[in-house]
Amino acid sequence: MKTTGVFYHISFSRRSYLTVGTRLADFPEALEPLLKKGNIRLFESQPVSEELVREIHTERMIKEVEKNPFCSTAYRSAGGVVEATERIFSEDITNAFCFIGCGGHHAGRDYFWGACCFNDVILAIVNARKRFGKDLRFVILDTDAHHGDGTRELLTLMDDRNVLHLCLCDREWESEGGLRYDFDVTWVHYGGDPDGEYLKIVEKALDIASDFKHDLFFWYMGFDTYRGDYGSLGLSRECFLKIADMVKNFAGEHSEDKLQVVLGGGSLREMATWLLPRIIDKLSTWEE
Repeated sequence: MKTTGVFYHISFSRRSYLTVGTRLADFPEALEPLLKKGNIRLFESQPVSEELVREIHTERMIKEVEKNPFCSTAYRSAGGVVEATERIFSEDITNAFCFIGCGGHHAGRDYFWGACCFNDVILAIVNARKRFGKDLRFVILDTDAHHGDGTRELLTLMDDRNVLHLCLCDREWESEGGLRYDFDVTWVHYGGDPDGEYLKIVEKALDIASDFKHDLFFWYMGFDTYRGDYGSLGLSRECFLKIADMVKNFAGEHSEDKLQVVLGGGSLREMATWLLPRIIDKLSTWEE
């Protein structure tokens, strides 16, 4: 049976970054109807190992993270993402949705900001290669409102040519090797159809990814681009569901359904409660 893993810890709802827990205040209760489906498994996110964290972050930064009150959930937030990747490659689950208490994509080698503490996706990639093969290849699609500068820095420092990084943010840029792309989406809310314009850019990014052979697709999903949130691009709730359909169909065609959704930014409780269970439901539904 194809199975979706959901990775969560109660601290993400009680001691979460930025909104002090309010955005996930309706969880885990909001997940209860989904868990009756039978092919959704709820995992309690465990702390990432300190040894793994030291492979990508400096000792100075780790000490600063441990002192920062916004980073109280840092180890469990990253740990759930790392475990989800392990379970996908172990074929224990087919795909995954990872809740977090603090983010990852603004965490570089020796710095962190924007309530991001440890770089969860890079930790998951480094760990997966140690456990399942050093040549594993990945796509990261980042649709959080802000540039994933920490992820980009770490990939550059690692000179990692087996990761394609696609970031929908505030600039237009392509690396010389064609492995790092930024797409400027700041203008979409000025027109009459922000959903339509944004989805065209997602489609453009996926077209690029279709030429990159990979073993797992990461969707770093912020909903801060929702209209009225702090990174608003005027997007509707339904736009995020359409992206979910696009990335799931893409993973089905290009990475044998291996898709991992990692929660990024977004502050609105009502949006989180409406959107996140629906995305998990989509992940757990396959056509016969």
